Formats: sequence, C-alpha cells, structure tokens
Amino acid sequence: YSLIGGGSPLLKLTNSQAAALAKVLGLPVYVGMRNWKPFIADTVRRLSEDGVERIVALPLAPQNSRTTIGLYRQHLREGVEKNAPYLQVQFVESWHNHPLLIAAFREKVSAALARAEAEAGQPVPVIFTAHSVPERTIVTGDPYEAQVQETAALVAQAMGLQDWRVAFQSRGLTAEPWLGPRVEWQIDWLAAAGHRHVLLAPVGFVSDHIEILYDIDVVFRDYGKSKGVSVWRSESLNDSPLFIRALAAIVSARVAQAASFGEER
Repeated sequence: YSLIGGGSPLLKLTNSQAAALAKVLGLPVYVGMRNWKPFIADTVRRLSEDGVERIVALPLAPQNSRTTIGLYRQHLREGVEKNAPYLQVQFVESWHNHPLLIAAFREKVSAALARAEAEAGQPVPVIFTAHSVPERTIVTGDPYEAQVQETAALVAQAMGLQDWRVAFQSRGLTAEPWLGPRVEWQIDWLAAAGHRHVLLAPVGFVSDHIEILYDIDVVFRDYGKSKGVSVWRSESLNDSPLFIRALAAIVSARVAQAASFGEER
C-alpha cells in the first residue's frame, strides 16, 4: 500500500495522481494532507479501518527538508501512534534525483523552452526554482539546498542547457534570513545583462498550487514585466505519465523490501 503525503489543498489533483498511481501499481493508494483535508491522521485512521498493516509513505516533495519532509514524517508518526500503532511504515526521505523524475521534468521544461524560444526568436535562460527555507535550516545540516541544486543540475544536463541558474521563491514572512538567491534577484541580474525573456522551471514542486499559480504566474510575471522581461513557466508535472511512473518505481522498490517493513516508524 502507498500513502501519498501532501500539504496542498488541491485535493482533486492529488486524487488524480493517486488514481493514476494505483492503476500503475496495482495497489491501493491513499492520500493524506498536512494542511488540508483529508489530514494525515484521518487517513491513518482510514488505513486502520481498512485493515491495512503496512504502507510506503511517499511525500510529494522530492527534496528533503525538515521544514517539509520532517513535518510530514512527524504528522505520520503521531497519526500512527494514536490510530494504528501496529502499522508498519516505510518512509521515503527523498527522491530528488530519481531518473524518471528527472525525465519528467526534462519533458516539461524542454517543451516550455521550445515555445519560449520560438516566440522570443533567441535563446532563453532558465531559472530553476524551489521553495525557500530559513537559512538556519541549511546551516544546521539540512540537505535541502544541495538536493535542489542536484535536481536542477541533472535536468539541465539532460537538456544540454548552458544558461541556467537556481533561485528560491515563496519565502516566509519572517524577519530571519531565508535561503536565496531570490527569483526577483535573478530576474534583476538577467535584465541588467540585457535579457528580455526568462523561463521559470519549478523543480521543487510537482503540482499546481498557490506557489505556482500565484507566486509565479502572477507575482513573478508582473515583476518581470516591470523590468522589461517576459516570464515564461514550464508546466507542473501534475499527472504526467512519466511522473506517475517515477512514483510507481519508488514505491515498487520499497515494496520489494517487504522484509524490512517495520524498521522505520
């Protein structure tokens, strides 16, 4: 069995991903959210009611940070302890460099770049983006920044990109320093260098949600316009067949390790 973890309220999309994954896997797939219904604890309760004894827990965030994956794991652990203490859990910490994930991103970014360059009539630089986290998270040993950089580098390598960079978006509204460079700073630098088009490729996200549909499609496009730069975006993976195959491969590999179920909780 597989439990998909998410923090987005776009349940319809997540359910679509779960249905596609269940079809490929041939196993039931449950959805649990951290910030919206069905909450992870409620899904664990349903697992217990359905008689499920072991699961693969797969957070829908490829890169591992204690601010995201760590919280998913904490909520799952609490839900299991309260509602299904017998449940055996295989928890996927990160999958940022899985070949099929890279292939899925490559497919979406390549298509978007082709469209952007056809309209621009010239090469268009790419900014790979991911959600920012407090700098103190990285300083204390969180692998998140390195994994974001690796995901971006692998996609760029697969595409043969020469002109690309990484930026972080959607920082929290707190006074403490957050991980950069910010997307706005990269747009500023590109505008100053004479670029009039840029493609944003969010590789820290797998689905459409507020950080995509508002932060990129509204805020960054308006910001780019104010600097004389047209901002393009690659489509989210959503229910991309390659993406679903990546999820299925990750879960299948864990299912194959059935003998070790129960070692992680």
